[in-house]
Amino acid sequence: MSRPLQVYLDDAEFSALDTWANARGWSLSQAVRVALKALIRSGQQEDPLLAASGMIEGLPEDLSQRFDAYLMNTYVAEPPRAYRHAKPKRRAKKTVRR
Repeated sequence: MSRPLQVYLDDAEFSALDTWANARGWSLSQAVRVALKALIRSGQQEDPLLAASGMIEGLPEDLSQRFDAYLMNTYVAEPPRAYRHAKPKRRAKKTVRR
């Protein structure tokens, strides 16, 4: 069952919340719900790692099984190229026509 809640924010708080929600593609209601869930959960669990679980919405359902694959797709670093001193190329002599 859902119940309505009315909250009054000053202009700065509203603007910050609106900017934060828009950056994630969320509605204001969704942003407030996520923040409230994070506040409520943090007081219920003693383990900080367990307290952090579920705080991020929109993650893939198979994240725990395919964590390494997602991590590799997110952070792909190429090894640095070996530095070689480039030798000047010789120019081919142009044939002079007379």
